[in-house]
This record gives sequence, structure tokens and C-alpha cells, in this order.
Amino acid sequence: MENTAINIEKMTAEIDLMENAAYVIKDGHLTKVTPKQFGEDIIIWQNGKVHDVVRSQRTRINGQDVI
Repeated sequence: MENTAINIEKMTAEIDLMENAAYVIKDGHLTKVTPKQFGEDIIIWQNGKVHDVVRSQRTRINGQDVI
């Protein structure tokens, strides 16, 4: 991750608070969930850990012939 400083020895990460994103930590591994223009992200938990992230995207109908 380009704007994330990770210290493996201390198991810490420093992130840029000016960047819009969500972060998931699972078993000591940091995953950045990047923003999209429209839609939603749903976090699925299993046994107290993040199992999946379900991403959907919304498309506004503005007279397009095809979406």
C-alpha cells in the first residue's frame, strides 16, 4: 500500500487520514478497501473474523440506451 507504513516487528501500521478508504485487519494482515464512485460494501463475519467483503455498484438511469 503506497501511503501505508507497516512495521512488521511491532505489528503496527500508519495510515494517511486524508485518504478515503476502509481497512480490514485479519490475522495480522491489513487489507485496504478502496472507495468506488457509487455502491456499497458489506462485511461478512465468520467466527469473529472478516470472511468476505461483498461489493455492489449502483448505476443511475439517466436515459442511457444500455448499462
